[in-house]
Amino acid sequence: MCMPRTPHRIIGLMALCLCLSGALAAPPEGPHLGKPLTPADLEGFDIHVFPDGTGLPEGSGNTETGAKLYEALCASCHGPQGIGGSAGELVGRSPLNGPHPDQSVGNYWPYATTLFDFIRRSMPLNAPRSLSSDQVYALTAYILEINGLITKGALLDKKSLPTIQMPNRDGFIRLWPENR
Repeated sequence: MCMPRTPHRIIGLMALCLCLSGALAAPPEGPHLGKPLTPADLEGFDIHVFPDGTGLPEGSGNTETGAKLYEALCASCHGPQGIGGSAGELVGRSPLNGPHPDQSVGNYWPYATTLFDFIRRSMPLNAPRSLSSDQVYALTAYILEINGLITKGALLDKKSLPTIQMPNRDGFIRLWPENR
């Protein structure tokens, strides 16, 4: 027995045909914005620094140079000596399990290398990735000094930075092997 051709069956069959033909049609052309990235373009984005220091660049910086850079580039947002301003405080030692814990470099960050990586990628806010490796080492040194984690005048480089033991080093779950 043959089913009568009703308008809704015909419309359904036409919709199915349109869907199938649309699936086989070429996608619409894009707006042709930008340019394709080359391997050389991508090379500049590979700036990862790992907790063990893998990825740290050559260079060095001390706390005195870092203090001058901090005053010129960072204090307007992070406050004098990292006490906080429009951006978060960098110095703070209140307990993490207290009612109002500071999540600052001195009590929260697990690795000094993470601080280096963050500064290099993100600071200063108006010109990220504009600092030289020496400047980033110096700023890292100063921030660690004002948190009481290294002594005044200390020099940091790719060998010394990963050796700094941060107070909250064991406060996070490690998702990678210690010895890669």
